[in-house]
Amino acid sequence: MEGTYIRTPTGEVTRMTQTVAVLGTGKIGEALLSGMIRAGWPSAHLLVTARRADRAEELRTRYGVEVVTNAEAAKRADTLILTVKPQDMGKLLDELTPHVTSERLVISAAAGIPTAFIEERLAPDVPVVRVMPNTPVLVDEGMSVISAGSHATAADLTHAEEIFGGVGKTLRVPESQQDAATALSGSGPAYFYYLVEAMTDAGILLGLPRAQAHDLIVQAAIGAAVMLRDSGEHPVKLREAVTSPAGTTISAIRELENHGVRAALIAALEAARDRSRELASGNG
Repeated sequence: MEGTYIRTPTGEVTRMTQTVAVLGTGKIGEALLSGMIRAGWPSAHLLVTARRADRAEELRTRYGVEVVTNAEAAKRADTLILTVKPQDMGKLLDELTPHVTSERLVISAAAGIPTAFIEERLAPDVPVVRVMPNTPVLVDEGMSVISAGSHATAADLTHAEEIFGGVGKTLRVPESQQDAATALSGSGPAYFYYLVEAMTDAGILLGLPRAQAHDLIVQAAIGAAVMLRDSGEHPVKLREAVTSPAGTTISAIRELENHGVRAALIAALEAARDRSRELASGNG
């Protein structure tokens, strides 16, 4: 993908020789780096930072990218993608602030960090985009929820979508909805893993070997997800298609309802949203 990210005085963006830096290249950062290279970003236009020398060498060898310091990345890159842990964000911004101008775009993938926190620590008018990816970005099936900060433009959001679209799907939401999106999407994979774990235990109780129970459940989950995605049908209609009168499925559904599973899920997601709000407000 040729082209640099350059902001004009009117706020428009043009591409010429784009340089993108991934700062704090852990698992999510590496997934983004890999996705950008597959999408056509030349490795010569990509910079990465890493804490450890062995990690830096690993990234350099695997992707052919240049490993630099955080300050050097801020000086040279047109787009900075911050993938550090939330508790490390303040220290990272202290390193970046002297070098980041309003011609740069800052994309934060740190959970729970509002754009205002970043904007307050950078020079005036620096555009910031907040992204909440989930772990399936590691297998190019992620969902990344994207929100604009106070200075970000539509072009900035499009640019973020191009980057994160290489590792899954993207969705724009107002930043006020990020906590809800975190509860549903950011934490969402964990709920499915929890369900698979419980169903595997049930399969063992019913007499199946663990490996067979696991394979049956995982394929059922994949098949159900693909049907939900590709059929366009409401989940209720798809469930009803499996639910015969007086059959096995309706007996199982009755037990789920009797044990309040639906209400428990709603309460769980509300708790996740509330915790996200606490973290965003600094009450961690």
